Amino acid sequence: MPQHPVRRSFETMARKARAKPQRTKPQVEGVATADRVLTVLTAFRRGDRALTLAELAERTGLVKSTIMRLAVSLETYGLIMRLHDGSYQLGAEVLRLGSTFQQSLDLESHVMPVLQDLVEETEESASFYVRHGNQRLCAYRVDSPHRLRLHIQPGDMLPLDQSAIARALKAFAKWPDDPSGAQIDLPIYSAGATDPHTAALAMPVFGANLRLVGALALSGPLTRLTPDRAQEIKAYLHAAAMRLTKSLGGSFETAQARRAAGE
Repeated sequence: MPQHPVRRSFETMARKARAKPQRTKPQVEGVATADRVLTVLTAFRRGDRALTLAELAERTGLVKSTIMRLAVSLETYGLIMRLHDGSYQLGAEVLRLGSTFQQSLDLESHVMPVLQDLVEETEESASFYVRHGNQRLCAYRVDSPHRLRLHIQPGDMLPLDQSAIARALKAFAKWPDDPSGAQIDLPIYSAGATDPHTAALAMPVFGANLRLVGALALSGPLTRLTPDRAQEIKAYLHAAAMRLTKSLGGSFETAQARRAAGE
């Protein structure tokens, strides 16, 4: 006996509904799991050889069973290694990723925008110096719009004297292993150190593992970059050094905390 047309219609609709793939919901749980994985991974700090399960739980706020489950995934990718005593340490894959980051780092693309911003904010020449043996090398520079300025070009070598720039490079050369820089007020100001007519403000810039990358500086004629003027613009330089440090893989907040602690 033939089916009623209405019944056939409902059955056809039912078959199509069963055949139609169901739209998946956003994987919110997956995002939350990724966050917890990263929380475990970033719980390791400089100086940690290994962390026990209890230490990881204290630093992350996660329960031990969750940490053990997440550690399995981290072990699979070589990011964490479980030792015989049950503690955990970072795996070799972390070192490879860090090395890859350092090799791919284009310093100029990070530094130049910061220098340009500083010149716009202060109207003084902005430079980035690195240490080269017993001298300091001007690696990058953006000149002040004023005609009266110190004429330094990228590639110029200057002595490691008592200028603010040289003092920043010397004081933090072995940071954080040598904590002598912890007693220096930042930014560093100098007047007439290299040239009797010029002044400078300088800040250290850190990269991965809080290692010194170079010194960020503002410089100008002493008649314009007076101690009072330096006080007015030092916040711009301080903020720029923090921003550059962060973009280079460092943490200025951690460096400041260690300075405060005298570590």
